[in-house]
Amino acid sequence: MHTLRAVHTSDMPGPLPDGEPVPGDGSLPAAALTDVGARGFGVYVHVPFCASRCGYCDFNTYTASELGGGASREGYADAVLAELALAARVLDNPPARVDTVFVGGGTPTLLDPDDLARILEGIDATWGLAADAEVTTEANPESVTPRSLQRLRKAGYTRISLGMQSAAPGVLQVLERRHTAGRAPQAATEARESGFDHVNLDLIYGTPGESAEDFAASLAAATGAGVDHVSAYALIVEDGTRMAARMRRGELPYPDDDVAADRYLAADAALGAAGLSWYEVSNWAATPAARCRHNLLYWTGGDWWGLGPGAHSHVGGVRWWNVKHPAAYAARLADGVSPGQARELLTETDRHTEDVMLRVRLADGLPLAALDAPGLAGARRAHDDGLLDPAAYAAGRVVLTLRGRLLADAVVRDLLP
Repeated sequence: MHTLRAVHTSDMPGPLPDGEPVPGDGSLPAAALTDVGARGFGVYVHVPFCASRCGYCDFNTYTASELGGGASREGYADAVLAELALAARVLDNPPARVDTVFVGGGTPTLLDPDDLARILEGIDATWGLAADAEVTTEANPESVTPRSLQRLRKAGYTRISLGMQSAAPGVLQVLERRHTAGRAPQAATEARESGFDHVNLDLIYGTPGESAEDFAASLAAATGAGVDHVSAYALIVEDGTRMAARMRRGELPYPDDDVAADRYLAADAALGAAGLSWYEVSNWAATPAARCRHNLLYWTGGDWWGLGPGAHSHVGGVRWWNVKHPAAYAARLADGVSPGQARELLTETDRHTEDVMLRVRLADGLPLAALDAPGLAGARRAHDDGLLDPAAYAAGRVVLTLRGRLLADAVVRDLLP
């Protein structure tokens, strides 16, 4: 079963990686600035606040009791705008436009809609939003109302991604979600009625205690809500979470790969029957226009600046990440210092590896011409094993079959040195 998650590369779970120091002024090597945005340019905004912590969550988020001094929701937009001003100084050869904005978390909609509007206005004033820019915010279903959704839409947000996870009360309880089983589809309907162009529902499958019937009901509820995008991810249990501790104590069983594979097949069948087609291993959309352009920018090697604590950025082959705690983040910016904790300069080998890892997961696939001789031999083996689409292979592309999607990680390993 595939295990690579299509989570935001700007907010990966767990500890931050090592790397070389980021200069105090945030400056980038000259070579990184020569063609910014040639493959598209996006802005990710991390909002690290949550009303409560779900038992499976290992992302860089904080409840009110975990924040401590020096950070607050009320002053957060100002800190983000301070980093944006720093970004404008660093990118003195700026992108032609901002193609996508994605506000993730955490629970971005715990901020007042006026703050989310100010952040978007700041991005537009700094670099200019494209006329057709995709602007997404994540939200928990219980954190939005018809009125707040209308205010977000008026502010320029065009897409919303709601954390549904499941329609089964028992599964929601195990995941420690706060919303009721019916709230996510209701919030999706409210978002559509508020004028959002695109609405996504996130599902998690393979939760301990989830039955096939539970997941079928979740799929039916998601498709019945009239959304044009669904993301479905296998539960991954991260070390350090409450769920991991419960599993170590024997209170919950560990996820089962065979069950996860069955759930994935059920998702693909149900979503396909509802008119949604896969375009990335864990994502289905009703039309090409409904695909998440921001994530596609990540997956196809675009540039983006990640604003906020723990956010990752990538510009011109340089990747860097900010300090994780909101108080440390705000303090650095108040001192006029970059919040970047460390960075890495990607080699050509690094970039090739990531390109293969990510593009293989896309329905558009990867050109065979992008592979070296060992990779081509691996592609031939994958084709002969029924993991690659024969017609696409004959046309010179690596495209996964349904069985190949279940074994995506294994295919990737066979294509790389």
